[in-house]
Amino acid sequence: MGINSENDISADMQIGPTTLGMVRIYIAGDGIDLPMDFEPEEAEDIAEELRAAAAAARKAGKKR
Repeated sequence: MGINSENDISADMQIGPTTLGMVRIYIAGDGIDLPMDFEPEEAEDIAEELRAAAAAARKAGKKR
């Protein structure tokens, strides 16, 4: 499965700070329980990548 492959898997995602000063992305679903902790700087890098991906997706959607 790649980034551009569709699937029928569903999961819930929560994002928030931990008491230890980390940013946690928590993904849970059928057979999935995945907490991922990031330093605040790493979380900001991820946020920038998400914004860039959203902009590229928006641009690709207009070409269709």
